[in-house]
Amino acid sequence: MTHGTDAGHSPSGSVLGQTLMVGRRLRERLPDGITRTTRFLVWTTLVVQTLVVGTGGLVRLTGSGLGCPTWPRCTADSFVSTPEMGVHGIIEFGNRLLTFLLVIVAIATFLAVLRLRNRGRGLFSVALAIGLGIPAQGVIGGITVLTGLNPYIVGLHFVVSVVLVVLSTVLVWRTYHPLDEAERSVPSSFLALARTTAVAVGITILVGIVVTGSGPHAGDQGAARNGLDPELLQHVHSWPAYTTFGLTIALVAVAARNRWTAVSRWTRVLLAVELTQIAVGLVQARTGLPEFLVGLHMVLACVLASAMTATLLSTTRRADTLKLTPAEVRRAAHVG
Repeated sequence: MTHGTDAGHSPSGSVLGQTLMVGRRLRERLPDGITRTTRFLVWTTLVVQTLVVGTGGLVRLTGSGLGCPTWPRCTADSFVSTPEMGVHGIIEFGNRLLTFLLVIVAIATFLAVLRLRNRGRGLFSVALAIGLGIPAQGVIGGITVLTGLNPYIVGLHFVVSVVLVVLSTVLVWRTYHPLDEAERSVPSSFLALARTTAVAVGITILVGIVVTGSGPHAGDQGAARNGLDPELLQHVHSWPAYTTFGLTIALVAVAARNRWTAVSRWTRVLLAVELTQIAVGLVQARTGLPEFLVGLHMVLACVLASAMTATLLSTTRRADTLKLTPAEVRRAAHVG
């Protein structure tokens, strides 16, 4: 008579087997193609990532950067703001709450593309990168508080936000453009021009971060500045900005002359964003850097990065190598 329990039927083995079975069933219920829900989630990702930049700007421009004086708690004894902390505590805590919304959206988006990871490159890896970037962004935000709003750490926090907006734009694009584009591929010379423009955009944003670090909007009255001359930096900031503008005009002209429909459309969008950004920048510099315009300028920087990303993506004949189902191929062909 056997008194031991068969290893194959042990309680731990049974629990593991049931867990794996539940996991497989849940995975089978995930979408195996690009659905309306998928597109809703990727658009939500892009919108919320941009919104966080706006709320972060609100924190900075209202002097609420140390509204919660520590991290990850809001106070030494509480994770949430208290009535004694006033409006600054509410603003800073509200900005922190958006991180949790980002995490929820990122997890949902990741699950929406999980079954697509072996059907091509792009969607799964980009969603994963965004999911990993959000906690990194939160940690850097915490470091900015713990360092008393060091302008260089604050600048790094903004750079990460821009990178996440760029990745979110790529994610949106790849849900709509999985097939060969109708327009022919652009020549290498045009692609080089577009990439040069993208570099100029990046330099413009980076110099703008340094300019902000020298200006009056530190996020708190006691926060340090980088010690650089803000008036001189404003002139330095204009150099890559106008270079970007000139390069974009060249992109618009070449794309229009060659009748590259998709490319031409996105270069015009890029130009419109730049014109708006330049106008806001000039007005804010000449009116004493009012809070609303500075905040708008920050958000437009992310919109500019997004438009530049879409312009680059539009220059490729194949935006993604995702293998669609026959039904998706028929729908895409019908739309085209």
